[in-house]
Amino acid sequence: MFVNQKKSRAREIIYGINAALTAIETSPEKITAAWVVKGREDDKRIRQIEQKLLSVGIRPQVAMRHSLDEKTDNGVHQGIVLEVIATPPKDERFLEELLEKLEDDKQLFLILDGVTDPRNLGAAMRSAWAAGADAVIVPKDKSASLTPVARKTADGAAEQVPFVAVTNLARTIEMMQEHNVEVVGMAGEATDTIFDYDFQKKTALVMGSEESGMRHLTREKCDAIVKIPMAKGVESLNVSVAAGIAMYEVVRQFLVKAK
Repeated sequence: MFVNQKKSRAREIIYGINAALTAIETSPEKITAAWVVKGREDDKRIRQIEQKLLSVGIRPQVAMRHSLDEKTDNGVHQGIVLEVIATPPKDERFLEELLEKLEDDKQLFLILDGVTDPRNLGAAMRSAWAAGADAVIVPKDKSASLTPVARKTADGAAEQVPFVAVTNLARTIEMMQEHNVEVVGMAGEATDTIFDYDFQKKTALVMGSEESGMRHLTREKCDAIVKIPMAKGVESLNVSVAAGIAMYEVVRQFLVKAK
């Protein structure tokens, strides 16, 4: 049984069925409080969460919907809200240690340069989790962070995929290259497509913002620039959709070459 830790540490809110279930299953010791909405006692999903909370020593409080709306800034909480001890993002040291541990050449990283919408971040995290990515990397400045909205959109991925916020993205890219990671940027004006490119070793895909793409220095540091081919008239894709397509092409090539 887990007990709540001291109240002096920073707190953050997690909400939504899947995000709450993942938090309970992966880090129950971080949960300090829980609320379920009044009037949904017969909802099987809510009852499942209540039972799981009780099994780890957390007794959820019943709250009115407007109270949960306030706690989540009117987010889509689905009747469940958790308060947890805040987990700071990983840093460059964590990333370097991770790279030193990886022994084979089939690792995948996602770098988001200038993605400021927390929903796009959350959706990209979800895609990274599905594709088996080893980490999602962002610059500390001018980038979305793992807010409650991002966590809800990530639908549990924020608790599964390491989220790394770095001070200097260009320097981090250089460090990854020193560890034999090929850094491939995505840009619509590129000549080669992701299907033309030969992904054969540890790969970091770089996605820029939908409005302006990668920053100039980030682009200069990339080993190659490729694009997703699109039908005539389509200018761009949502960054999380583009990230999902690109990551799965890398994974597909990894799997083909492993046979």
